Amino acid sequence: MTDPEPPPEPRFTRRNTRTVTLDEVAALAGVSPSTVSRAIRDPEQVSVAAYEAVMRAVEATNYVPNRAASNLASNRSGTVAAVMPAMSYSVFADTVHGLEAELSAAGVQLFLGTSGYDEEREEQVVRAFLGRRPDGIVMVGASHTAGTREMLRRARIPVIETWDWSDDPIDSLVGFSNGAAFAAIVEYVVEAGYRHPTFAGWLTGADSRARARRDGFEATLRRLLPDELARVLDTGSRGISVEAGGWLLAEALEQHPETDVLVCASDIFATGAVLEAQRRGLDVPRDIAITGFGDFEISRYLHPALTTVQTPNNSIGRRAGELILERIAEPDAAPVSIDLGFTLVVRESA
Repeated sequence: MTDPEPPPEPRFTRRNTRTVTLDEVAALAGVSPSTVSRAIRDPEQVSVAAYEAVMRAVEATNYVPNRAASNLASNRSGTVAAVMPAMSYSVFADTVHGLEAELSAAGVQLFLGTSGYDEEREEQVVRAFLGRRPDGIVMVGASHTAGTREMLRRARIPVIETWDWSDDPIDSLVGFSNGAAFAAIVEYVVEAGYRHPTFAGWLTGADSRARARRDGFEATLRRLLPDELARVLDTGSRGISVEAGGWLLAEALEQHPETDVLVCASDIFATGAVLEAQRRGLDVPRDIAITGFGDFEISRYLHPALTTVQTPNNSIGRRAGELILERIAEPDAAPVSIDLGFTLVVRESA
């Protein structure tokens, strides 16, 4: 190593909030600007003494390296963008935690945006992210506007769609079939002896996964109970909430009093339905059974505990993170589709 030895322990003091330059950090540390750059980018390329001096100077000055030049040289931004429907639901938070764990371990920063279950809003978020040139993008769902699909295909970066299944993914896919998952829960309730199931969910919004669950419900009902009416309830403008779940139970009792099991598109609705049943003095599952989807943490603590479908939330994020890093490292690698499946969890509510 040819780096000059730093001077004896200087006294470092915090500076004001103006932008600090690389040259100023170098002067404070007693080394060259190129040594500062190497120490920050690749510490093994400088001596221990020089590295420690640079780090003390960085801390004292609150220096923030400007990554723009190195990003231009490498044609990499060191970032991945992810678009989620919402961050207020634990299932998507779990996916983000898994994704971020993989990316951060590789030194890649994650940018997050939310669509609010609105495909037009999703298109706006995607356009904004692509303008910042991320190295890849992760999407929840496989249903998008034509504009979103075109932008993502033209971006020439890895795109990983998640939480869904499709025969025509934009690029790669990590998820499961929502329709197959709902078929499994309908098969279970019919085998358990229920004959008058009612689907309960939010179909007015742009959540294609909810519609896939409804389709799975209807197709399986036609196959197993061909003479049975396919009862479907939609929360409409009420959206997704525990309160809307209570409303769904009330509507099922009023519109379809023969309902013996309320098959909910989300544990959020199922939780509200269980609480509303208790408020009305109904016994679950004796008076009416209730099932959910997602296996939220609260589902196992309800009384009765909720029969539901467990989805691989964290695993989706981790596998998407692994895959997008692989695709960034090998841009010419072929797209892949990974089905992580689901698990039917039978508890006391049905």
